[in-house]
Amino acid sequence: MSTIGYQHLRPLAIFVRVVDEGSFAAAARSLKSSRSRVSEQITQLEDDLGVRLLHRSTRKLSLTEEGRRVYDKVRALPRLLEETIEIATQEKPSGRVSITATHDVGISQLLPALESFRALYPDVELDINLSDERLDLVAEGIDMGIRIGLPRDDSLIGRVLYEDRFGLYASRDYLATHGMPRDVEALGRHRWICLNNVSPGGVHRLFRGKELITLTSDHYELCNSPHMVIAMAMAGMGLAQLFPSTVRKEVAAGQLVPILPELTGETMIFSLVYPSRKHLPLRTRALIDHLLAARLFDAA
Repeated sequence: MSTIGYQHLRPLAIFVRVVDEGSFAAAARSLKSSRSRVSEQITQLEDDLGVRLLHRSTRKLSLTEEGRRVYDKVRALPRLLEETIEIATQEKPSGRVSITATHDVGISQLLPALESFRALYPDVELDINLSDERLDLVAEGIDMGIRIGLPRDDSLIGRVLYEDRFGLYASRDYLATHGMPRDVEALGRHRWICLNNVSPGGVHRLFRGKELITLTSDHYELCNSPHMVIAMAMAGMGLAQLFPSTVRKEVAAGQLVPILPELTGETMIFSLVYPSRKHLPLRTRALIDHLLAARLFDAA
């Protein structure tokens, strides 16, 4: 009765090597083993299978009918095992890594870091998924993501990248038409572009130091995309709460103007999140280390 199991994958690969090399001695040299050891492994494999695989003579080996059929089924095993070992023991990062971020962070913070990563690791290719929805990394098979906040799921690892607080901004054209608001009361009379998970219903939580100020805007557009909110503010559609770290270039170019800088939103943490710290592929570890070292949100 056969007792074959997964533990026989290596003996089957050795059997293939014996057939391909034409002798126990040649197979032993190829495997950096001894002729007697290879012969013992094939004999044990035959005992476990309950069939003879090879006809042995002093001059040559030949396959039995059962041996030929087994060989045809498992002839790819040596190559598969060698490729598996190469994957597990690679010394140079290679292969594909997937990462997700919101559109605004992806374009303003992630892209410059990926350009330098490409120069360092040309054999690593990227799958970039920009989404303003909070994707499930495990369910979607994504290696890592840049998120606001730290993960609540114990199966996820979170590394803090940056802390930021929303500021108030508008375009020069909007301010030229509607005037620069000089106080909190004036803010309420302006049109707003609201990110729906920050200012639901047009209600804003702002801080002057430790003082909480709740402001309700009567006229507002609601949007679920931070990148779109930035674009709408630049188009002159109203005031917006934006992260200073994501609009530095627009402010420097005069496309957006800070308003009442003493007012800020709540402190938010940007974090790099990935499913597990155990047995990370070299390519994934390389990207994690690069993003942590790149200081994505620091001012240029």
